[in-house]
Amino acid sequence: MIYLRLIAESFRFAWQALRANLLRTFLSLLGVTIGIFAIISVFTLVDSLERNVRDSMSFIGDKVIYVQKWPWTFEGDRPWWKYMQWPQPNVREFRTLERNLTNDAGTAIFVDKGNNTFKQGNNSYSNAGLIGISYDYNKVTEIPVEQGRYFVPQEIDAARNVIIIGHEVANTLFPHTNALGGEVKVAGQKFTVIGVMEKQGENMFGAPNFDQMGVVPYGAFAKMFDVGPDGIGSTIAVKGREDDLGLLELEYEIQGLMRNVRGLRPRDEDNFALNRPEMIRQAVGGFFEVVGLAGWVIGSFAILVGGFGIANIMFVSVKERTNIIGIQKSLGAKNYFILFQFLFESVFLSLLGGGIGILLVFLLTLIPQDMMKVTLSVGNIILGLGVSAVIGMLSGIIPAVLASNLDPVIAIRSK
Repeated sequence: MIYLRLIAESFRFAWQALRANLLRTFLSLLGVTIGIFAIISVFTLVDSLERNVRDSMSFIGDKVIYVQKWPWTFEGDRPWWKYMQWPQPNVREFRTLERNLTNDAGTAIFVDKGNNTFKQGNNSYSNAGLIGISYDYNKVTEIPVEQGRYFVPQEIDAARNVIIIGHEVANTLFPHTNALGGEVKVAGQKFTVIGVMEKQGENMFGAPNFDQMGVVPYGAFAKMFDVGPDGIGSTIAVKGREDDLGLLELEYEIQGLMRNVRGLRPRDEDNFALNRPEMIRQAVGGFFEVVGLAGWVIGSFAILVGGFGIANIMFVSVKERTNIIGIQKSLGAKNYFILFQFLFESVFLSLLGGGIGILLVFLLTLIPQDMMKVTLSVGNIILGLGVSAVIGMLSGIIPAVLASNLDPVIAIRSK
């Protein structure tokens, strides 16, 4: 009970000091407010940007290895022109992996081409993407079909002219009717719409947007465009199993099968790239770590100034209330009561400044954004309040100790 009374008494003193010197308090808290605002706003923007980037990268899948001609990152001393000599993955290699892999959860081949025009009657949609896929592609990357259905194996094997279109494509080509069962013309070929994908929205950094795409069987794509060594390159995607940590077993198995099917001798270098989403995620994670560190550095200077401001308030407060401290001690107040009283006031003022900074960040998140949704997380709120509390303790500990050690007789006689 005594601790509750101590907290209530300390809160009352802190509130009285705040009201008695509003301008001085406001100017002193400004540093903490700016500092917390800088740190939490940077962290909020970084978290939101990172979340949107990772969502935009979801099209590359999770626990997937991509067999491609070009690596996503260039390592070692291998000259760039050597990559030019590597062959493109082909259907024969895909069939070999599909039949012989034992550590996969799905193997698919796909090929894509941008800048296509979809037509339906008098309506057309330009700059659309087109992807040709094998049946197990939905095991590697989700195809979010909202209306209709996914392909059946017979449609893929027979290279039938059927298509799944994106939400934006469907609304443009079929503005007043249901797209299912309709016909879409692509590159002079007619396709029957069997599915419409869910609305995805804008992606970051130009990532593929299914809203603006069409998906067709791999064979149907190959009938329209030149797919092969001198044309559009294909990609083989292999989904790993959950129990294969790091996908090491799957990677070794793919490497062995690809070397065998390409007739590489033991001393020959690989002439294919095994790309993994972790390469991009690690690079993105490193970038955001640097940005977060910059936020700490920028905000720390403002918080440091704010800490000095609060310390100045506390020293002045001790000076102004020296006589009251002496009366309290003469009536039996313990040193810890005086110490806690001023320390609580310092923390309270710092938390107030930090709370205002967090409120400003929250108001920023209410500004509507088309490309990126900014959200203030609970973790960042706790971080901001925690930093404010620590700054308040550090700023008020010395004035609080000086106040608690005052001699009651000397304190009462002071003016």
